[in-house]
Amino acid sequence: MHDSDRYDFVRDIGSGNFGIARLMRDKLTKELVAVKYIERGDKIDENVQREIINHRSLRHPNIVRFKEVILTPTHLAIVMEYAAGGELFERICKAGRFIEDEARFFFQQLISGVSYCHAMQICHRDLKLENTLLDGSQAPRLKICDFGYSKSSVLHSQPKSTVGTPAYIAPEVLMRQEYDGKVKPFNFTS
Repeated sequence: MHDSDRYDFVRDIGSGNFGIARLMRDKLTKELVAVKYIERGDKIDENVQREIINHRSLRHPNIVRFKEVILTPTHLAIVMEYAAGGELFERICKAGRFIEDEARFFFQQLISGVSYCHAMQICHRDLKLENTLLDGSQAPRLKICDFGYSKSSVLHSQPKSTVGTPAYIAPEVLMRQEYDGKVKPFNFTS
């Protein structure tokens, strides 16, 4: 795997079905960025294309900022804003629970980001605590990430495939009914 001449490796920050994520430092600006490396191949490149198109079009304070795509001989690297505060899921696990004001603080930010996605005609389709990051500031800003399952109603057909994380999937998705961006994670209302 070749890194761009523009970034220095800092450390690995995660891995999953997609590949690996690394914390990198921009050599010019010294800014820390997250880089998601996906092994190249016809099928992977085709699936990731939608993620790149959808994420690139979004500019909102509650969405991880998309920066660029780098192609290496073996990998496709998606460069994004680094959220130093980690996952909201981890924060909840450490705290045990949130008081109502803290839960409301994060929920309002989540709804703001989701509303923006819907206004841009993009359905995330895998919204969960593990796909919500925090920026690391004193009053953390929530950032929605991972648009791998996202779909645009402008660029793509109406979503009807069953994708996402089972514990968070809405009943209409599980029943294989057509749905739009208004479908909400089942646990929003639980």
